[in-house]
Amino acid sequence: MTTELTWLAWTIVLALVYIFAFDIVRTGQYGLKWNTGARDGTMPPLSAVGDRLGRAQANLFETLPLFAAVILIAHVAGVHTRWTVLGAQLYFWARLAYLPLYAFGVPQVRSLVWLVSLAGLLMIVFAIL
Repeated sequence: MTTELTWLAWTIVLALVYIFAFDIVRTGQYGLKWNTGARDGTMPPLSAVGDRLGRAQANLFETLPLFAAVILIAHVAGVHTRWTVLGAQLYFWARLAYLPLYAFGVPQVRSLVWLVSLAGLLMIVFAIL
């Protein structure tokens, strides 16, 4: 398995962390009965942290398919360079840092970290073009 595929696998694990972080906070607020039920009723707004975790998860899921696609394209095309490896690493570490920054409401730095993840993604795109 290439280094880039390994980083993709770890990013999938990280996506699960995003899912569970949001779900733990949401279930903590709404309760296990709500979580295991039909979720038909209108619930009060989530706490600020819960809302931010939900937005962080949605934000990850906007770029994760793109990241997976470029990693798989690079693999199939046989493009394995220092730029694809560095791009994959930047994407993963930036997305790892992004979750707590968003959860704790850290402005500006969160956006800069998102730009780092985008730069990692673009590094891979440019390497395969």
